[in-house]
Amino acid sequence: QVQVVESGGGSVQAGGSLRLSCSASGYTYSYNCIGWFRQAPGKEREGVASIYTSGTSTYYADAVKGRFTVSQDSTKDDQFEVSLQMDSLKPEDTAVYYCAVSFLRCIPSIPSEDFPYWGQGTQVTVSS
Repeated sequence: QVQVVESGGGSVQAGGSLRLSCSASGYTYSYNCIGWFRQAPGKEREGVASIYTSGTSTYYADAVKGRFTVSQDSTKDDQFEVSLQMDSLKPEDTAVYYCAVSFLRCIPSIPSEDFPYWGQGTQVTVSS
Protein backbone atom coordinates (compact mmCIF):
# COMPACT_ATOMS: atom_id res chain seq x y z
CA GLN A 1 0.00 0.00 0.00
CA VAL A 2 1.30 3.46 -0.90
CA GLN A 3 1.49 5.99 1.92
CA VAL A 4 2.35 9.66 1.51
CA VAL A 5 3.16 12.06 4.34
CA GLU A 6 3.98 15.77 4.09
CA SER A 7 5.69 17.93 6.69
CA GLY A 8 7.22 21.37 7.06
CA GLY A 9 4.30 23.75 6.67
CA GLY A 10 3.92 26.84 8.82
CA SER A 11 3.54 30.60 8.87
CA VAL A 12 5.96 33.09 7.37
CA GLN A 13 5.99 36.72 6.32
CA ALA A 14 6.00 37.72 2.68
CA GLY A 15 9.46 37.35 1.18
CA GLY A 16 10.34 34.51 3.51
CA SER A 17 11.06 30.84 2.82
CA LEU A 18 9.72 27.46 3.81
CA ARG A 19 10.76 23.93 2.93
CA LEU A 20 8.20 21.16 2.63
CA SER A 21 9.12 17.51 2.77
CA CYS A 22 7.30 14.51 1.35
CA SER A 23 7.92 10.90 2.29
CA ALA A 24 6.28 8.22 0.16
CA SER A 25 6.49 4.53 0.88
CA GLY A 26 5.17 1.29 -0.55
CA TYR A 27 5.71 -0.01 -4.09
CA THR A 28 8.30 2.70 -4.75
CA TYR A 29 9.60 0.73 -7.74
CA SER A 30 6.34 1.69 -9.50
CA TYR A 31 6.59 5.44 -8.91
CA ASN A 32 7.16 7.57 -11.95
CA CYS A 33 6.27 11.10 -10.88
CA ILE A 34 5.97 12.93 -7.55
CA GLY A 35 3.83 16.06 -7.58
CA TRP A 36 3.18 18.99 -5.28
CA PHE A 37 -0.25 20.59 -5.31
CA ARG A 38 -1.97 23.32 -3.35
CA GLN A 39 -5.51 24.37 -2.60
CA ALA A 40 -6.44 27.78 -1.27
CA PRO A 41 -9.82 28.47 0.35
CA GLY A 42 -12.53 28.75 -2.26
CA LYS A 43 -10.22 27.73 -5.08
CA GLU A 44 -9.58 24.54 -7.01
CA ARG A 45 -6.56 22.40 -6.34
CA GLU A 46 -3.68 23.28 -8.65
CA GLY A 47 -0.42 21.61 -9.58
CA VAL A 48 2.62 23.48 -8.32
CA ALA A 49 5.62 21.32 -9.22
CA SER A 50 6.54 17.79 -10.17
CA ILE A 51 9.65 15.67 -10.52
CA TYR A 52 10.43 12.39 -12.22
CA THR A 53 11.53 9.80 -9.69
CA SER A 54 14.69 9.42 -11.76
CA GLY A 55 15.36 13.07 -10.93
CA THR A 56 15.90 13.90 -14.59
CA SER A 57 13.12 16.42 -15.15
CA THR A 58 11.03 18.88 -13.19
CA TYR A 59 7.98 20.95 -14.04
CA TYR A 60 6.60 24.10 -12.41
CA ALA A 61 3.43 26.14 -12.57
CA ASP A 62 4.02 29.61 -14.00
CA ALA A 63 2.98 31.18 -10.69
CA VAL A 64 5.94 29.64 -8.84
CA LYS A 65 8.69 29.43 -11.48
CA GLY A 66 11.91 30.93 -10.23
CA ARG A 67 10.72 30.84 -6.61
CA PHE A 68 10.02 27.17 -5.87
CA THR A 69 12.40 24.25 -6.33
CA VAL A 70 11.45 20.59 -6.19
CA SER A 71 14.17 18.06 -5.53
CA GLN A 72 14.65 14.39 -4.77
CA ASP A 73 16.23 13.87 -1.35
CA SER A 74 16.74 10.14 -1.05
CA THR A 75 15.47 6.71 -1.92
CA LYS A 76 15.94 3.95 0.61
CA ASP A 77 14.22 0.86 1.94
CA ASP A 78 11.13 1.34 -0.19
CA GLN A 79 10.81 4.99 0.84
CA PHE A 80 11.07 7.95 -1.50
CA GLU A 81 11.68 11.50 -0.22
CA VAL A 82 11.11 14.75 -2.08
CA SER A 83 11.33 18.38 -0.96
CA LEU A 84 9.76 21.61 -2.13
CA GLN A 85 11.88 24.66 -1.33
CA MET A 86 9.71 27.77 -1.42
CA ASP A 87 11.46 31.16 -1.54
CA SER A 88 10.22 34.72 -1.99
CA LEU A 89 6.83 33.65 -0.68
CA LYS A 90 3.80 35.79 -1.39
CA PRO A 91 0.45 36.03 0.41
CA GLU A 92 -1.17 34.38 -2.61
CA ASP A 93 0.93 31.27 -1.91
CA THR A 94 -1.19 30.68 1.19
CA ALA A 95 -2.84 27.26 0.83
CA VAL A 96 -2.85 23.68 1.98
CA TYR A 97 -0.02 21.94 0.16
CA TYR A 98 -0.23 18.28 -0.84
CA CYS A 99 2.27 15.75 -2.09
CA ALA A 100 1.08 13.01 -4.43
CA VAL A 101 2.44 9.97 -6.23
CA SER A 102 1.79 8.88 -9.80
CA PHE A 103 2.72 5.74 -11.72
CA LEU A 104 2.49 7.77 -14.94
CA ARG A 105 5.11 10.00 -16.49
CA CYS A 106 5.29 13.64 -15.43
CA ILE A 107 3.76 16.14 -17.87
CA PRO A 108 4.05 19.96 -17.75
CA SER A 109 0.41 20.61 -16.84
CA ILE A 110 0.72 18.53 -13.60
CA PRO A 111 -2.86 17.20 -13.71
CA SER A 112 -4.16 16.05 -10.36
CA GLU A 113 -6.15 13.23 -11.97
CA ASP A 114 -2.87 11.47 -12.82
CA PHE A 115 -2.04 11.12 -9.12
CA PRO A 116 -3.99 8.44 -7.20
CA TYR A 117 -2.04 8.60 -3.92
CA TRP A 118 -2.12 11.70 -1.74
CA GLY A 119 -0.86 12.91 1.60
CA GLN A 120 -3.01 14.60 4.18
CA GLY A 121 -1.72 18.09 3.36
CA THR A 122 0.19 20.73 5.28
CA GLN A 123 -0.84 24.36 5.79
CA VAL A 124 1.32 27.19 4.48
CA THR A 125 0.34 30.72 5.52
CA VAL A 126 2.11 33.80 4.16
CA SER A 127 1.28 37.13 5.78
CA SER A 128 1.82 40.53 4.20
